[in-house]
Amino acid sequence: MHSSLAVTIEGGPLGLAAVKFWTRKKFKGTAALKKKINPTRIPIEKKESVRWLENLKQSTQLLDHPGRCIHIGDRESDIYELFCAAQEIGTHFLIRTCVDRLAGDGDHTIADEMDEVAVKGLHRIEVRDSNGDPDQAILEIRYRKMRVLPPIGKQKRYPALTLSVIHAEERGTPKNREKIDWKLNTDLPVGSRTDAIEKLEWYGVRWKIEVLHKLLKSGCKAEESKLRTAQRLTNLISLFCILSWRLFWMTMLNRSAPDAPPTLALTATEIGVLDRLVKDKPKARRKTLSHYLIKIARLGGYLARASDPPPGNMVMWRGLSRLTDIALGAMVGEEFVGN
Repeated sequence: MHSSLAVTIEGGPLGLAAVKFWTRKKFKGTAALKKKINPTRIPIEKKESVRWLENLKQSTQLLDHPGRCIHIGDRESDIYELFCAAQEIGTHFLIRTCVDRLAGDGDHTIADEMDEVAVKGLHRIEVRDSNGDPDQAILEIRYRKMRVLPPIGKQKRYPALTLSVIHAEERGTPKNREKIDWKLNTDLPVGSRTDAIEKLEWYGVRWKIEVLHKLLKSGCKAEESKLRTAQRLTNLISLFCILSWRLFWMTMLNRSAPDAPPTLALTATEIGVLDRLVKDKPKARRKTLSHYLIKIARLGGYLARASDPPPGNMVMWRGLSRLTDIALGAMVGEEFVGN
């Protein structure tokens, strides 16, 4: 399954904009073909990576405003055909690159040209090391607008593109984590340090899709599903996608809109069960959305102490799972015994 998650600039998950299911049998023989000819000469339609183009087109069509969409991807999405597809339908992209493509008139590469660019600013970011401890990194930022060429084997089929290239490399060598070295390509203008930092922050939001996948795997345990047909499996995972998004959305709402009314995310039955099941603490504030989401987290083991950070996705998952079972029990019990 290849999925595209729509998020706001602040990182709020809006839902899945595209989902692509496929089987590797469809692309049988492509790996063997790559051993005989240059992989860049194989048409994109014969590769599994065509899913990136299909999701880009599907999500852009669904959102119905190409100019407002920015498609963000990691190094796996560094595909020249993707850049051209985005330009063709009038949408935008911000991709972390892993390919050093030809630039200018074809007598040098992007890396050659970026080596000539001086550092144009510094940016400090908060990160965590391999032990989960907080750390800081100072990034040296360079950027340049340049002409980028398609692979040699595809220059007759695809045009050259004018792109903005951003390099953000960490100063020094960190002790307990990998050094940050981001190389981004985008069709959006980057004319200042502020523009470059904005694009780096947008790329950081890409991690939200990994959080959704964690909920699918660790929460819903989608990989442990034992169904007999592919169709049944895709139907089940589709439901898991909705469930995982709802959980992720509620977790983020607790941080971004804590004073919203509880009915924004919860049903009347869920609110009623929470009022009966999880007693309010003394001097509890008014019953906002955050008030009830904390109750869900407490069902999942969250202690809700004053010094505790906001509840995370997995503790919310455990709480929501318990709430769902209890709410279903309450509904069934009402049918047997009445109010």
